[in-house]
Amino acid sequence: MRKWLPLTAVCLGAFMLLVDVTIVTVALPDMSADMQTGFAGLQWVMDVYALALAALLLGAGSLADRIGRRRVYLIGLGLFAAASLACGLATGPAELIAFRAVQGIGGAAMFATTMALLSASYQGRDRGVAFGVWGAVNGAAAAAGPIIGGLLTENFGWRWIFFINLPVSVLAVYVTLKAVAESRNPHAGRLDLPGMATFTAGAAAVTYAVIRVGENGWGSPTTLGLLGLGFAAFAAFVLVELRSTRPMLDLSLFRSRTFVAVMAAGLLLSGAAFSYLMYVSLWLQSAEGMSPVGAGLVLLPLSAAGFVVAAVAGRLLHAVPPRLTIGGGLLLIGVGALLQAWMLDAGDGWTALVPGLLVTGVGVGAATPALAATAMGAVAPARAGMAGGALNTARQLGTALGIAVLGAVFHAGLRSGLGEGGRGLAEPLASGGAGQVLAEAPAGAAREALTGLVEAAFASGLRETFLVSAVMGLAGALAVFLLLRGGTPAAAAPLPRPRTEPAGAQDPAGAPAVRN
Repeated sequence: MRKWLPLTAVCLGAFMLLVDVTIVTVALPDMSADMQTGFAGLQWVMDVYALALAALLLGAGSLADRIGRRRVYLIGLGLFAAASLACGLATGPAELIAFRAVQGIGGAAMFATTMALLSASYQGRDRGVAFGVWGAVNGAAAAAGPIIGGLLTENFGWRWIFFINLPVSVLAVYVTLKAVAESRNPHAGRLDLPGMATFTAGAAAVTYAVIRVGENGWGSPTTLGLLGLGFAAFAAFVLVELRSTRPMLDLSLFRSRTFVAVMAAGLLLSGAAFSYLMYVSLWLQSAEGMSPVGAGLVLLPLSAAGFVVAAVAGRLLHAVPPRLTIGGGLLLIGVGALLQAWMLDAGDGWTALVPGLLVTGVGVGAATPALAATAMGAVAPARAGMAGGALNTARQLGTALGIAVLGAVFHAGLRSGLGEGGRGLAEPLASGGAGQVLAEAPAGAAREALTGLVEAAFASGLRETFLVSAVMGLAGALAVFLLLRGGTPAAAAPLPRPRTEPAGAQDPAGAPAVRN
């Protein structure tokens, strides 16, 4: 059993960092009530973690190649644990958001090295077993996040969704020190610090601009200024990468239609399938009066269906061209969102969402396994790891931007549903304060009328959110169908050789990706 200790160390870290993407979802109403934070603050609690992952994944892989993958993984574990403790002890929203960003930095260091560590620790059939177990653990993390978050929040308080990371981190550090050997790339180039800085600045500015739309509007000087800053930073990133001899992201990869299609698919899949869950959770707990565990169970059909279908798809759809698996999966994600928009009306309960969540989960499970292999198969073997890392970055950026865009849509939908006389209720409702708003209303007909107004407002906000999610999913499907022409089945796409090429990135679906 000792030979599986490196797998144990890697899976502990991977499970923990991926659970933290979704575990916060069901704790948001309690956080809002405890810290008196507004809607934008709740968005940042979710968004800043994904944003840090997206911004630093490729850079963390390059650093690991230079100074050692085990060392970077241990640094990531330590940083993640310290930030988790600080998140649990935070006394205000600004502190919590800052420490969530640090959590994301630690998560990026782990995320960028786990598959490289497995590649260095196992050979032959053992490597295949290790990759399979690692992929299954990742799928289980996505499914378990809302449930674990609900159980901890309901029984111990929301701070325990962070405190629980401490013993897991300590165990992971111990097993890593005991069983994982160091590896590095002796030919690794220097870090692309200008590329990292410009990409981070661009992603952060655009995300912040969209989050502020709810308060400032699209035409405000603040919004336009932030968007201008973000696009200028992205333009600088392109110039930096074009002039660099060792770029963080080789932009020539985008000459491949297949690579462009997969990047668009990864970005839009995450935004369409997962970003609205935050707003569904706020509705379930604040307006429907469900417990955190109940809200987590309502969201389970999506993640559970995705987990099961991904496992089946890996076995049964390996000979199907990725144009059909990825494009068809995105099409199902769009249809699932449309189903939720169509079935939800004022006064409806959580059961109205279940069919759409199941269809969306099937789409996620169908599309996800083919994404990484298709991205790496679209480029030369020497760039396969960079392609895999770019896909991971696109998926995390899709989550961050999706939360911001759908937040603006949700907030606008709430205001529209409330009408002119109830516009002042939009912010407390969006921040999870529906229960308090209703409790403060006079009993009798006035409270009944307000209850109907609140139900109509949430139905309006969620329907518009689902419609925009559907547009993202359908747009991703269209891009895949237009850009991917036939193609090699995803399972046949060549994977890099971890021993001969420097490593540093991996895909959440479980396919190895090795940085160059």
